[in-house]
Amino acid sequence: MIRIIAGQWRGRKLVAPVGLDTRPTADRTRETLFSMLVSRLGTFEGLRVADLYAGSGALAFEALSRGAESAVLVEHDRAALKAIETNAASLGAAGQIAVRAMSAKRLPREFGFDLILADPPYEQGSGNAVARAVAEAQWLNPGGWMAIETERGAIVEAPEAMSVEATRDVGRARITLLRA
Repeated sequence: MIRIIAGQWRGRKLVAPVGLDTRPTADRTRETLFSMLVSRLGTFEGLRVADLYAGSGALAFEALSRGAESAVLVEHDRAALKAIETNAASLGAAGQIAVRAMSAKRLPREFGFDLILADPPYEQGSGNAVARAVAEAQWLNPGGWMAIETERGAIVEAPEAMSVEATRDVGRARITLLRA
């Protein structure tokens, strides 16, 4: 079961997609990720957020719960899209989100985001691939942050115009924070 950790929806349950095609971020990993972000951002108030490989949308809904203005969720799996729709309705967040039913590997040009959260499949090079896709589509605003969850030990290299600011291993995951 997935729960929102903090903010206006603290403790609210989220549904996860049925099947084995998605891997929800573990509570402990989400707690660590958002603690790392809070120490750097201070607040989520007014941020435009993108959640790539959104799954249930837990990362985007956590950011919205903490005060983010809006979120774009990118996901192509049908079960995950249904879970996002269900979670948005149960939280009353449908007006704050936009869903892009597509692959995060090829992003269209879109207005810049202040924070991008990405939880790609645990595959060799997946963190680098999503960082490159974001850089090529210019999704991250100058000074913006990107958090990528990969398998523990995976190295994410910052594309041009970004730098790796922090990495932390949590359980079987590694969190890498990049800044534009």
